[in-house]
Amino acid sequence: MKNKYMPTAISLYLNYFIHGMGVIILAQNMDALANQWHTNTGGVAVVISSLGIGRLIVLLVSGWLSDKFGRKPFVVLGTITYLLFFGGIILSPSIAVAYIFGILAGIANSFLDSGTYPALMEMFPQSKGTANVIIKAFISVGQFGLPLLVSFLVAGNYWYGWSFILCIVVLVANLIFMLAAGKFPVANQAAPKADEPKAVAPKSKGNLWFDGTLFILYGYVSQATFYLVSQWLSQYGTKVAGMGDASSRALISYYSVGSIVCVLVTAALAKRAVKEIQFLGVYTLISFLSLLLMYLFPTALVCSIMAFVVGFSAAGGVMQLGLTVMSTFFPQGKGTITGAFYTAGSIASFTIPLVTGTMASNLANIFLFDVIIALIGFVLAVLITIRYYQLFGQNKQKGAVEHANSR
Repeated sequence: MKNKYMPTAISLYLNYFIHGMGVIILAQNMDALANQWHTNTGGVAVVISSLGIGRLIVLLVSGWLSDKFGRKPFVVLGTITYLLFFGGIILSPSIAVAYIFGILAGIANSFLDSGTYPALMEMFPQSKGTANVIIKAFISVGQFGLPLLVSFLVAGNYWYGWSFILCIVVLVANLIFMLAAGKFPVANQAAPKADEPKAVAPKSKGNLWFDGTLFILYGYVSQATFYLVSQWLSQYGTKVAGMGDASSRALISYYSVGSIVCVLVTAALAKRAVKEIQFLGVYTLISFLSLLLMYLFPTALVCSIMAFVVGFSAAGGVMQLGLTVMSTFFPQGKGTITGAFYTAGSIASFTIPLVTGTMASNLANIFLFDVIIALIGFVLAVLITIRYYQLFGQNKQKGAVEHANSR
């Protein structure tokens, strides 16, 4: 709490609370928006897909520019662009106009990612993994709270747009604070040795093509794993596990709670010197096993328990941990690697719905597909772990030899 950047960090996290709402706000208001745009739910789904396109347009470039011009401009740009999205959606008269604002939401998310993740790693160099994983907690809280708000508005027959107005009000207040008092470290600057003796960039970096490819693939697979289950979990509960409508919808709540619990567990273990790399393989293995159990034993009890476990292991920050480990391999371009890593995730968000859409007649096959993706993720996590200890284990041994020779 003595960190001088703490107020700015809280402001950054608050942006992701609203982002968590923004990710699902179109789906939660699907009927009202379909009526406003004179279409059906399929038309609204088309608009939802535009968010992935928006991320792809600028994420890689914005990450590189974040390294060049600093983190704050991109956080501010992301906030402003999100304001345009929330305001534009409730004013859109048609799908075509809404699609443009949907693209802006994806662009906003890209701007926020390219400024926020590197900034948090630079604000908290000794706890980079924890700082990034907490982002996921705020996203999950937003995703947990929005359905409750929408249910309240529907039950009271209130205008659906109040959920958008709430997001606008919070973002405006946050933007004012960020412009007036937001403080950021110098981009890619190492912490002073006197304060952070261990926070120095490793001399031996990862191989750009081999290690970089592993991380890009992991970014795609980790996003695909939890994105797929979050989109189809409720329907799987209803049509395969034979659960009622209310019970199947509750699976998403269990899933969200699991992701929040994972953040707390990860933060607690990180304080006990557990490294980010040690979480990666374990969480990915748990994701694979929980999805496999849900596929093999599709009962209400198993789905309810495994929804929590999948939320814990696949959506509780494992993607953020992967990015943190990648920054250890490539420490001098945090904005660039953030852009590359999350571009892979954006491609997953865009392509996975296209693939699963062809399987919609058999939801069991969709979950089998997710099981296979999770298994690939585990294999990638093992390879990354092996490379980590090859590179940085050798560095430690080399450092010890050099120290002995100097004496």
